[in-house]
Amino acid sequence: MQQITIALPDGSSVSGLVDAPPDPVACYVLAHGAGAGMTHAFMAAVASGLAARGIATLRYQFPSMEAGRKRTDPPAVAHATVRAAVAQAASLFGALRLYAGGKSFGGRMTSQAQALQPLLRVEGLVFLGFPLHPADQPSVTRAEHLAQIRVPMLFVQGSNDKLAALDLLQPVVQGLGPLATLEVVADADHSFHVPKRSGRSDAEVLETLLDGVARWMTAGHASRA
Repeated sequence: MQQITIALPDGSSVSGLVDAPPDPVACYVLAHGAGAGMTHAFMAAVASGLAARGIATLRYQFPSMEAGRKRTDPPAVAHATVRAAVAQAASLFGALRLYAGGKSFGGRMTSQAQALQPLLRVEGLVFLGFPLHPADQPSVTRAEHLAQIRVPMLFVQGSNDKLAALDLLQPVVQGLGPLATLEVVADADHSFHVPKRSGRSDAEVLETLLDGVARWMTAGHASRA
């Protein structure tokens, strides 16, 4: 794992972490959620798990998390941070295939940035729990910008995710056509935790999740864009 510093357009900077196997086949620029930063156990597990599957990751902090503030950054600040992280990954990994996205808020900010202006060399987006709506406030307005995206998208979503009711998310994904793929993790919540009655552990769920992400990234989906 390598610690890096990512310069932002306003002259400030944020921290980043790079996890890379010896010969990676792709790199995933991985943004954290609203409530926990890049060193959270889930983020670390995703990074190490993908490295074991031949995929490098670049994790990074949003400025609010870097400064220890509880309120998330305004979209414009978050978008600029996403772009800076992607540019850093492109610089570090040369011609390696790039994907971007992240957990919850981080995935949504990445998708908004991509919709506004395509991210440098990014061939696809991977969302780990896309936050379609606030808990107990079903809506699809947060998905409206997705129609402007012209690269493949993978939505990995727990069937018990209170921030993305499947009866709303499934039509959204279907409406995006062949560019969008939905992988549902049975019994999982927004944090990909599963109850004991499911017969599986959280660790087993994560392994299955990462297998699916790695397959998707290495299957040439970007050629459809």
